[in-house]
Amino acid sequence: MLRFFYVILSNVHRIWMIPTMGHYAKYAEKYTEEFRYEYDKHVIRLMNRRGRIHTKAYGVENLPKEGGYVMFANHQGKYDALGIMLTHKKPCSIVMDDARSHMPLVKQFIDLVQGKRLKLNDLRQAAGIIREVTNEVKQGRKFIIFPSGGYKHRNGNVVDPFKAGSFKSAIQARAPIVPVALIDSWKVFDLWSLRRVETKVIYMKPLYYEDYRGLSSKEICNMVYRRICDMVTKAVDGEQIEIC
Repeated sequence: MLRFFYVILSNVHRIWMIPTMGHYAKYAEKYTEEFRYEYDKHVIRLMNRRGRIHTKAYGVENLPKEGGYVMFANHQGKYDALGIMLTHKKPCSIVMDDARSHMPLVKQFIDLVQGKRLKLNDLRQAAGIIREVTNEVKQGRKFIIFPSGGYKHRNGNVVDPFKAGSFKSAIQARAPIVPVALIDSWKVFDLWSLRRVETKVIYMKPLYYEDYRGLSSKEICNMVYRRICDMVTKAVDGEQIEIC
């Protein structure tokens, strides 16, 4: 958490950006999705510069060129979504645990991209969010989902089990499923250090509807989980990253 507090304090002269983000989010009809997304990325770049955070992306060419899709990534910490957004050129949004989404700055980040707040203990609300994501993906929007539902503090590059229900929105939209492997993302805000840290975002080859048609959500979940686990293991072991 040392780096988190350092980034906040070293950017205190930019505190005005938080209400600015809130303004852009509140009047979203006046500002394009591209503008609001780029403003989010601008804030992330400022944070990374001060925090000595560097993120490398691999497999960007695997992202579908047209239409909506859902990215499913392993969850390691508070930087995960920021690392994906920083390396993802086109605007994307996120589905996030409601309980974690109202902190200062986090709230503004989520609101700018019109993210979805999921109440994990409210089945009716969760079903409504799934429908919303399904409809918006059909209309061409892109989403980030962390199918583990959360993360354990200092869990390192261990990939927590995924929940099959997380895949329902992509399945119902018949949309591409993009596995995303995050490496060393946990180090950004979990290490009590200010030394330079490098994270990796690996976009793996998508599963298109034709690839998973006829499979159950549990089978799809297990398939994506295994692919991400294999990629994380190879990357941590120092093997050459070959996108699969």
